[in-house]
Amino acid sequence: MATLNFKGKSAVWNHHLSVPYHTLEKDAKKSLKGANDSDNLIIQGDNLLALKALLPQYQGKVKCIYIDPPYNTGNENWVYSDNVSSPTIKEWVGKIVGKAGEDLTRHDKWLCMMTPRLKLLRELLSQNGVIFVSIDDNEAEHLWMLMNEVFGEENFIACITVEGNPRGRDYGGVARMHDYLMVYGKSDEVEINGLYDPDKAFPYEDEVSGFEIRELRNRNTAFHIGNRPNLYYPFYVNPNKKDANGFFEISLEKKNGWIEVVPKESQGFKTVWRWGKEKSTANLNGEIVGKAMEAGGWQIVEKYRSKTKMARSIWNDGDVNTERGSLLLKELFNGKVFAYPKPVEMLTRVVEMGSGANDIVLDSFAGSGTTAHAVLSLNKRDKTNRRYILVEMEDYADKITAERVRRAIKKDGYDAGFTYNALGMAIDAENLLAGKLPSYKEFAKYVYYLATGKNHPDETKIKEQDAFAGKGDNESIYLLYKPDMEALKSLAITLDWAQETHKKDKGRKVVYAPACYLDEEMLEQYNIKFVSIPYNLFERAA
Repeated sequence: MATLNFKGKSAVWNHHLSVPYHTLEKDAKKSLKGANDSDNLIIQGDNLLALKALLPQYQGKVKCIYIDPPYNTGNENWVYSDNVSSPTIKEWVGKIVGKAGEDLTRHDKWLCMMTPRLKLLRELLSQNGVIFVSIDDNEAEHLWMLMNEVFGEENFIACITVEGNPRGRDYGGVARMHDYLMVYGKSDEVEINGLYDPDKAFPYEDEVSGFEIRELRNRNTAFHIGNRPNLYYPFYVNPNKKDANGFFEISLEKKNGWIEVVPKESQGFKTVWRWGKEKSTANLNGEIVGKAMEAGGWQIVEKYRSKTKMARSIWNDGDVNTERGSLLLKELFNGKVFAYPKPVEMLTRVVEMGSGANDIVLDSFAGSGTTAHAVLSLNKRDKTNRRYILVEMEDYADKITAERVRRAIKKDGYDAGFTYNALGMAIDAENLLAGKLPSYKEFAKYVYYLATGKNHPDETKIKEQDAFAGKGDNESIYLLYKPDMEALKSLAITLDWAQETHKKDKGRKVVYAPACYLDEEMLEQYNIKFVSIPYNLFERAA
């Protein structure tokens, strides 16, 4: 795979790992009571820090991500501000990124800004999750290569052309009418949903409902047996048992007289199925069937019953016109408050393609809050329960981003609320030593994440009185801590504590504590791995 080199790449490639965890502080006055108000989040603060703060609770839980980052046109006046230790990058901090011809490192700065954010977004994305990124010609080629490196070129799904400005803008003698929407999955488990089509007619019908058929073979030649061997396996078709629609019974077990069918080759590659064996097994109740080809041979097809149509790679209808977004926002605020907001209809399409009825949708460049508006609109239309997380770092996070959501809820009668958060303190050695102490629960969630690499499965299991932070796969996580400097001076793993805890829990114990009064032999006897806070806080418990 071709790789992308840029100034500062070595300094930022793993920068997301050193970004400290910050607490999220609820602002009750800016929050809005309503359904799912604790699940719908609007966060004000630097999106790199906010994404890291979300990891302990949301790692691997976000189904759909949409971001609309700076296009790096030279007119946005954006500033590179990440705290990276590289001397080269420190020269950039606090300086406005200039225009082409004026700033020879403008693309490098943009890539250095995007890299750690994309790395964290990938960690938040579920295994079957999908990310959509809006971009224009200024950084499209660089984004494409960076996405290939972060998400894997095999997980590229589409580059959608979006005609947002039918009149066009002058672009070197060509009226530029379009932007792009890069679409990537996290893994081969991703399936893009169709778009709702109320007038759809089905060519077939059975005792369940109308349906159309979709070939189960993956036609994308990037998905072949060389990199997806688990999706290559045989079906067996019963040529003597045909239903009223002319489809044949199939099985995953070889039977006498049944015909073996494997994905046929394409462009010299052995292709694979779209589904793994587990999903195929679950659908052998007639939802996948065999189809005889007129030219000979067999297909395995899925009965597709949804009243949706497949999204196209060119969007040029009125629903994606940026002017629609501007007019709606102007109507909500009785005047212009934000330049070039995306239309709700476009983001509704993105959310519909990328998420299901109860999924989480994240936008970490939230702007005017269109993504939340789209989630609310889709929930009302389909009677679903999607939730959203918005992150906006600019000062207008409350007065425009959150206020737009408040006004949309009131205007359209959405049954919803949200919790407004600001970024709190960093949980790092400097703050802990300075007496800036998080609550026990916030700290416990973080040390659990550090110890296991996973978000906390059940915060109700955190027991401060027992110093219990949670149960990992093969160990228990403990935190000896109080948000009080004087109390911390006397907290330590003692023999009494170790003996008492070991009576109840004889398994491996990772214990985060300010001090330990036991030697290595005693720690081994009580099956304890000691992690010092704050000094060794950021070491993963191996």
